[in-house]
Amino acid sequence: MSGVLIAEQSLNGLQFGLMLFLLAAGLTLVFGIMDMINLAHGSLYMIGAYLMASLVQATGSFWLALPLALAATAAIGVVLEVSIVRALYARDHLTQVLATFAIILVANEVVRLIWGPQPILLAPPEALAGPIELVPGFQYASYRLVILGIGAGVALLLYVLVARTRVGMLVRAGASNREMAVAMGVNIRLLFTAVFGLGAALCALAGALLGPVLAVQVGMGENILIIAFVVIVIGGIGSIRGAFVGAVLVGVVDTLGRALLPALFGTFLNPQYASSAGAAASSVLIYVLMAAVLFFRPQGLFPARG
Repeated sequence: MSGVLIAEQSLNGLQFGLMLFLLAAGLTLVFGIMDMINLAHGSLYMIGAYLMASLVQATGSFWLALPLALAATAAIGVVLEVSIVRALYARDHLTQVLATFAIILVANEVVRLIWGPQPILLAPPEALAGPIELVPGFQYASYRLVILGIGAGVALLLYVLVARTRVGMLVRAGASNREMAVAMGVNIRLLFTAVFGLGAALCALAGALLGPVLAVQVGMGENILIIAFVVIVIGGIGSIRGAFVGAVLVGVVDTLGRALLPALFGTFLNPQYASSAGAAASSVLIYVLMAAVLFFRPQGLFPARG
């Protein structure tokens, strides 16, 4: 396999990892602060992608539609938290799983009712439709480079927010020891509503940016939610740094595995079997990675709780 293809797939993996981080950041804080398993997180990713597609059609501008989609999804997330999710905090994990799974089913049907069952088109901005030459002989999609830049910028801003501000200090305190944070006077309910809304906005950003790359369709949140849970388990529950490192690892390993393993199997298998065997092996690669990390670090790479 050529070096150009490996470089391209490595960039694709980094881009996918940064988008996974946007999903995992809110999810890990919700889990870390409130001990809440929220399976409906992926539905906010789906809703954000659909709102983005509709707003692009309505406004005619990708960049004008983006902040509107983020704000609308954040508002939906806050309403969901106040009206339904808040009542689940004191319940056991099984109840949380069942209730948020029901939210997934309802969200899928509402989206199907509003936008129909067929996938809808979300095109990238016209100025970013073509490739750009990074080095002589190596071209890369300009829109994917923008995704890389936005993802890295948001990750940096989120790090500064969590690690360098008073609000971030409260978030870290809640993730490390919720009971002590409450005893010190932190309004944990208001804090969690804010974190939930921020997580919804980050989901929408991932959905809006990945919409032109992947299909905007009903149920698109479920598959990526599973990978997001793998990310926070690898990184450590409640840890933003862990979510970032875990997301980049998963994104690169998953993308390179899907690109390289079929070719590797092709060196000693019949071509008709190599493709299917490589695809099957690559699909479980991130779970092998998770198992390896947990074997040496049972609490993840950077756990918030000691």
